[in-house]
Amino acid sequence: MGSEILGLSIIQTFSPRDYMIIKVESVIAITKTKYQEVIIADLKGYGRALVLDGLIQSTEVDEYIYHESLVHPVMVTHPNPERVLIIGGGEGATLREVLKYNTVRKVTMVDIDGELIELCKKYLKSYHQGAFDDPRAEVLIMDGKEYVKKTQEKFNIVILDLTDPYGPEISKALYSQEFYEKIYKILKDDGLMVTQAGSSFYFEKVYDYVLNNVRQVFPVVVEYNVWIPSFGYACNFIIGSKKYNPKTLNINEVEERLNKRGVRGKLRFYSATTHISLMYLPIYRA
Repeated sequence: MGSEILGLSIIQTFSPRDYMIIKVESVIAITKTKYQEVIIADLKGYGRALVLDGLIQSTEVDEYIYHESLVHPVMVTHPNPERVLIIGGGEGATLREVLKYNTVRKVTMVDIDGELIELCKKYLKSYHQGAFDDPRAEVLIMDGKEYVKKTQEKFNIVILDLTDPYGPEISKALYSQEFYEKIYKILKDDGLMVTQAGSSFYFEKVYDYVLNNVRQVFPVVVEYNVWIPSFGYACNFIIGSKKYNPKTLNINEVEERLNKRGVRGKLRFYSATTHISLMYLPIYRA
């Protein structure tokens, strides 16, 4: 599974049997960091895109759907999210979304690939929108597994914005039961975790592996998915919670929390009605 630049097109494979062909308008950067191949390019119809090891991670026209869906269900569900940990998320867009909350006092973002972050700071400004410069943001360049193992801090929310579980080797260990057990330990007693989990439709066995690992650790587990045009599929997310269930919130409660936390009016996709829809939309399976 992957993609390659052929002339002025990217052939993007999004399953063992399916392809998308996307025209390339210009190539901004191609490099090999210590950990992965990075392509930043402008794609026809999708805008500025980040491609890692042959897989589209984000495009300018639809990244907000992915990042808002990843971040806001857990942030809204927690009664007072002050301390947040992000693992991955090199574009800075997940950081951008978390920092929209006036309840947040500090966000620690941990990414193993410092070269990638510098490229994103330079070429993906429409994604991070200056989030890296927010005084509440702490960015650490290190292995997320090592950080979780060694940190003495406790968090309200942990967000895992990783490459796919069937994608590059760099992230595979961060979908294991052992890793989720470590996440559980660094969460406060009412904490929540969310991870993106690839595609249940095209990679059902891998998805079930991740889902079962979360279920082995957390008493409350919620699945949801949302269509991401540039991925070519509905992307899955899995929440693991110690206490709170995002499905118990009603529209009025979500709306009130978005208002009080200064988030309403700053969102393009997520809303109170979107929250309810995400929680009850069926999970796509082959």
